[in-house]
Amino acid sequence: MFTENDLEQLKGKGISVYMAKDQIRNFEKGFPFVKLAAPATLGDGIIQIDNDQLKEYVEFYEKNSPALDIVKFVPASGAATRMFKDLFSWRDMLRKGSAAEDIAASDQQAARFFGEMKSFAFWDDLVQILKEKGLNAEALYDNKDFLPLINYLLDDEGLGYAMLPKGLLRFHNYESFSRTPLEEHLVEGANYVRKSNSVVKLHFTVSPEHRGRFINHVGSVIKNYEEKFGVSFEVRFSVQKPSTDTMAVDMENNPFRDSDGSLLFRPGGHGALIQNLNELTEDLVFIKNIDNVVPDHLKEETYTYKKLLGGLLLFLQKKVFRILREIDSGNFADDDYAVTRTFAIEHLFIDEKILPQDYNTGVPLLRKLLDRPIRICGMVKNVGEPGGGPFWVMNHKSGTRSLQIVESSQVDHKDEEQKKIFEQSTHFNPVDLVCSLKDHTGKGYNLTEFVDPETGFISYKSKDGKDLKAQELPGLWNGAMANWNTMFVEVPLITFNPVKTIMDLLREEHR
Repeated sequence: MFTENDLEQLKGKGISVYMAKDQIRNFEKGFPFVKLAAPATLGDGIIQIDNDQLKEYVEFYEKNSPALDIVKFVPASGAATRMFKDLFSWRDMLRKGSAAEDIAASDQQAARFFGEMKSFAFWDDLVQILKEKGLNAEALYDNKDFLPLINYLLDDEGLGYAMLPKGLLRFHNYESFSRTPLEEHLVEGANYVRKSNSVVKLHFTVSPEHRGRFINHVGSVIKNYEEKFGVSFEVRFSVQKPSTDTMAVDMENNPFRDSDGSLLFRPGGHGALIQNLNELTEDLVFIKNIDNVVPDHLKEETYTYKKLLGGLLLFLQKKVFRILREIDSGNFADDDYAVTRTFAIEHLFIDEKILPQDYNTGVPLLRKLLDRPIRICGMVKNVGEPGGGPFWVMNHKSGTRSLQIVESSQVDHKDEEQKKIFEQSTHFNPVDLVCSLKDHTGKGYNLTEFVDPETGFISYKSKDGKDLKAQELPGLWNGAMANWNTMFVEVPLITFNPVKTIMDLLREEHR
């Protein structure tokens, strides 16, 4: 199946022949759909926090977090190309001779973009780059000559926004400056990831081709934010490991080859980042997407609910660690087991079928279930955003239920019952997590041991006019964390403000 050149290529990526063959077997047998048992809802899988509890958990976090080693983990590798899909379309129309007025008349989004272009945070940079090229941005705008404005916004000869990652785009305007998402994450970090020695840690996962740009950008702004907040930032970057790439195959499940005969590999999706997460040594990790940021005047609620999630995790972790120490010391009686079994069922949402009531057989199982990474996941009310949601999922082998974040692609929508359950979901996962990656002895877990390998999925693509199949690894907050201890908590919708298209930057939450 593999030539000598193939073996060298696999070795260069750190992929064993066994792993490569395993990927091909996945294409051949496919991945099973998840079996939804029910949507997780308030009171049944999702916790609702009242004001008194909110205050208690925030204070618990503020009291205990300064002594801990905390990091904010931000997936930031994606290019912003899809943000500008509409702009590419409007530019094609302008190039073909359509007038901006006619495009605006037939497309409300175009009308708004043309009408409010000067209000975007990138406008000042665009004015400057055009000035360097001998062009007057204000005059072009006044004359409704939008083609050069869009060209210099998107293309490399100008700002090159079409190929930059979202983290380096100008998102928010302030009175005398503007900020990128990366800068907004620095500001957030200073407000809830600060250690007692005023060190603030952030870890961004970036693509190799953009790593230098990120490093340069941080270098140009970090001193300003350190002085502003009286902190010292420790900013790290990592890239998706080549060993997490997956082979593409043709429609007969044979390795897909490029024109030079080499194997074609594709990135394994955000699930590959479990390897990056696995290398962190901190006690507590906050995870949040790069584009989910707001200007300063809306940040306070974000801070409050980040501290809530952190406080909940520390409170839960403290209790779990105490139980594990008692079990390990032999100081764990029948009555302790009965109380802890109830705690595991009611607060860790472990299916009671897994834990027998008998002390002797139950304790070893209880210990194994408690001795796992913990994640607290914020959930917002579903307002129609695409993406994963919280569900009770049935284990194919054991017949027991667990709480999972499930994407639409994991569900068999041809099965009417499964489709109905999926559509009954009341909440949405905004990628708002806080995680504990160490056990009660301080040793880090090997996170790859808690991945459900059956939760990958196959997609259909093409290259050079030829159809191919691609494989994505279990998603970072889906199958990659399937066997963690999990708690879902309702958070306000204001804490979720993604930027999927450039028009989202005109929403009130980004003004």
